[in-house]
Amino acid sequence: MTNKINEQQSIPVSKVQRAAKFISTGAKVGGNYMKHYAKKVVNPAMTKDELHRNNATDIYDSLSELKGSALKVAQMMAMDKNMLPGAYQDKFTMAQYSAPPLSYPLVVKTFNQYFKKGPENLFDTFTTSAANAASIGQVHKATKGDKVFAVKIQYPGVGSSVKSDLKLVKPFALRLLNMNERELDNYMEEVEEKLLEETDYKLEVIRSKEISQACSHIKGLNFPKYYEEMSSARVITMDWMEGKHLKEWLQTNPSQEARDKVGQIMWDFYDHQVHQLKQVHADPHPGNFIIQEGDELAVIDFGCVKVIPEEFYSGYFSLIKKDLLIKEDELDQIFYDLEFISDRDSAEEKNYFKNTFKEMISLLGKPFHVDTFDFADDNYFQMIFALGDKISNDKMFRKSKQARGSRHGLYINRTYFGLYNLLNQLQANIKTTKPDWIKN
Repeated sequence: MTNKINEQQSIPVSKVQRAAKFISTGAKVGGNYMKHYAKKVVNPAMTKDELHRNNATDIYDSLSELKGSALKVAQMMAMDKNMLPGAYQDKFTMAQYSAPPLSYPLVVKTFNQYFKKGPENLFDTFTTSAANAASIGQVHKATKGDKVFAVKIQYPGVGSSVKSDLKLVKPFALRLLNMNERELDNYMEEVEEKLLEETDYKLEVIRSKEISQACSHIKGLNFPKYYEEMSSARVITMDWMEGKHLKEWLQTNPSQEARDKVGQIMWDFYDHQVHQLKQVHADPHPGNFIIQEGDELAVIDFGCVKVIPEEFYSGYFSLIKKDLLIKEDELDQIFYDLEFISDRDSAEEKNYFKNTFKEMISLLGKPFHVDTFDFADDNYFQMIFALGDKISNDKMFRKSKQARGSRHGLYINRTYFGLYNLLNQLQANIKTTKPDWIKN
C-alpha cells in the first residue's frame, strides 16, 4: 500500500519541537477521554461501543503524530485480542501496516547525513512515496541494475524520544490494561530496552543475518538479503520481497492445504528459534510476514529480537510439560526464579499465585501436549481470553504490592500469543514439533 506524502506530516527534529509535540499530544489524549465521556453524559443513548470507537480513533490519530515508541506500543497491544476492547484492537491494528509517512525532503536529509549523497545518487530509481509506513520507520522501493530493494528509513528523533513516548503512553496503558502501576513499571523497563534496540539498525542487520542463516534449512521459509554497504544506523537496504501480507492473502480464499502449509512454516520457524537458538523474532504481527508464490513465507523485520536467558528458558518451559512431575520444593524454586512468588508473600498469596500461573502456563502449553493442534478451535482462544479477563480483574492481582512474573516473560508470552493469533487467523492445523525433553 502506497501512502501519499504530505509534508505537513513530517516529524519535528529539534528537541524543542519534539517537546512541544509531546505536550500537545499528551494533552490531546487526555482531552479526547474527557470529550467522549462528556458526550456520554450529554447523550446517555451513546453505547459503550460507540464510546470506544470514538476514543480509539482519536487516541490512534494522536499517537500517529508522534510515531515511534508510542505507536509501537499501540501495535503491541493490538496483537492480543484480550488486551483491549474490539474498537481499540481494530484501530490500533492499523499500526501493524501503515502510519502517516515521513516527507520526502526528510528522507533525502537522512541519506545525506549517513551517505553524503541523496537516494537518487545511491540507486537507479527510488520512490518518493513510502511503500509502507509504520511505527519506527518507513519503507521505499528502489532499484539498482537488475535488483529491487526495500529501503527502510528510521523516523528522525525516534531513538532519543523512547523514554518520553513511554511516559505519554503510560497513563492510558494503565487505564486500558487494568494493571497496577508497579506491575506496569516492571515491564516498561523491558519494553524500553527492546524499543531502543529496535532503533539500532546496525544491530538489526546483524541479528537479521544471524537468524536468517540459522533458519535457512526450514523448507518454504525465505528471508531478504541485507546490504551493509547501503545500510547505516538509520537506513537498512534489503531485497524487496514480492507477495501478499496475511490479510491480503486470506482475502484470496486460500485452500486449507495452503493455510496449513503456511502455518506449519511459521510454527517451525518459531520452534527452532526458541528451543535451538534461544533468541526469537519477538514481533509476530501480520505486517512482518509476506506470503509468497507457492505458499511460501517470507520474514522481513528483525528489529525486535528477544534473547532468552538459559535459566528463564529451563524454568518456564518445564512448567509447560503436560505431566508436571516436579517435587514441590523444586516447583516452588521455579516459581521464585520466574518471580511469580516472593518471600514477601503470605502463604495464601503464594498458593493463589502458584495455582493461577500454573493454570496460565498450562493453557499456553496446550498445543505442546499433542502431536497436532487445530488453531481454528475458537474454544481454545475463548479459554485464553476468559483467563486473561479473570486475571486482569482479580482483586489479588490488583492489591498486590509487587509485579508478578519475570520481565523476560513479557516478550516470550507476547511471541507465543502473537504466533497463536496468526495461526488462528490462518485457521491452520499444525504438527506441533517440540524438544524431546518437553515431550517426555
